[in-house]
Amino acid sequence: QVQLVESGGGLVQAGDSLRLSCAGSGRTVSSLNMGWFRQAPGKEREFVAGITWSGFNTYYADSAKGRFTISRDTAKNTVYLQMDSLKPEGTAVYYCGAGRYGLMVATGYSTWGQGNQVTVSP
Repeated sequence: QVQLVESGGGLVQAGDSLRLSCAGSGRTVSSLNMGWFRQAPGKEREFVAGITWSGFNTYYADSAKGRFTISRDTAKNTVYLQMDSLKPEGTAVYYCGAGRYGLMVATGYSTWGQGNQVTVSP
């Protein structure tokens, strides 16, 4: 059974950088696609970035392109989200997910982390 534990959130100022980590446990983690989603108060969970199980392909929401980078360390069963030039509208709870289908949609993920608050002040 796959379990995901996130870390790295916090309070930053606009323009700052932050790196989120998501450590997975379970024998099948390395064979799963991984992704980051976020959910702001009163809004639906939205896709941010995703990476295929091989690590060869990455996908980004338009809001993340050019500023965020997703990567994974297969040996550590960990996926990262490097966020640069953060904006106040990026304030949300960030979730990592693992799944086999539909990398850019929440329904494609079968396991989620606990969520990590990221707050970007103006």
